[in-house]
Amino acid sequence: MPKNKTVETENSVAAFLATISDAKRCEDCTFIIDLLTRLSGFEPKMWGSSIVGFGIYNYKYESGHTGNAPLAGIASRKNAITIYLASNFEEKEALLSQLGKHRSSKACLYIQKLEDIDIAILSQLAKKSIEQIKQLYPS
Repeated sequence: MPKNKTVETENSVAAFLATISDAKRCEDCTFIIDLLTRLSGFEPKMWGSSIVGFGIYNYKYESGHTGNAPLAGIASRKNAITIYLASNFEEKEALLSQLGKHRSSKACLYIQKLEDIDIAILSQLAKKSIEQIKQLYPS
């Protein structure tokens, strides 16, 4: 069975943030990292070279594939700040409709800058996502 490419590392979150050349993007990522730290109760850790994750859960798919993933995460990508959430949870679509300017896919939320969104709605999304993952994958 193939190994997961994205695993928790000992790399420094501060060093990762220092690689973000756009000062505003770095400030926004730092704010979201602080928010996810508070909401998750976990210190940020690097997952791979570019994802900041919070906590950890073990999953097993029907196919038998198993692995670990962070309860929530954030990455600064070329075209957006990516926030990793649960793929489905109660009120997700309703909250997304109130969030503000964003794009989303199954488990990713893409924003350009914090000013485009409602931080209170982002907080609710992250909190409900973390709760859903903990419920689906209890330790």
